[in-house]
Amino acid sequence: MSQSVDLPQDLPKVDEFLQELATIQQTGAKRIAILGSRHVPMTHQYLIELMSYALVLGGNQLLTSGATGTNSAAIRGAMRADPNLLTVILPQSLDRQPKESRKQLEKVLHLVTNPAHDDLSLAEASAICNEEIISRCQQLICFAFHDSRTLLKTCQDAEDQRRLVTLFYLD
Repeated sequence: MSQSVDLPQDLPKVDEFLQELATIQQTGAKRIAILGSRHVPMTHQYLIELMSYALVLGGNQLLTSGATGTNSAAIRGAMRADPNLLTVILPQSLDRQPKESRKQLEKVLHLVTNPAHDDLSLAEASAICNEEIISRCQQLICFAFHDSRTLLKTCQDAEDQRRLVTLFYLD
């Protein structure tokens, strides 16, 4: 006598959970993206810098963009730890970046620019840039406000691509 077994409808969710668990437990180096708001208090920037420093010291490759605030703090920390493990992807050309960012960005060894997006609005170019960053990472750490549409969409896109996402709200 055989019995039939009904598999749960949410089996794909179990698979996703197991993939996330494997990523969390992975002891080797990972490709981690740090993205976030430009409008971050200095105390938060210092914590982001320390976190990126520690992640890179642990052998992780860090990806970010070139904006002030969160991304600039992540760059500072990674540069202190090991500049070879940092990749910065800009939404537009280096010339389109704020002057206060350019000096820091010129020191980055692995800098990807996107001059083809110079004719787009910064919001459009940033959304495309964030997609590229997500496609290259295994995990995303994001610092956003509840009304940060571009960043929140990036987090959702990362989850849809089965990336591990840690979202910190700043408000």
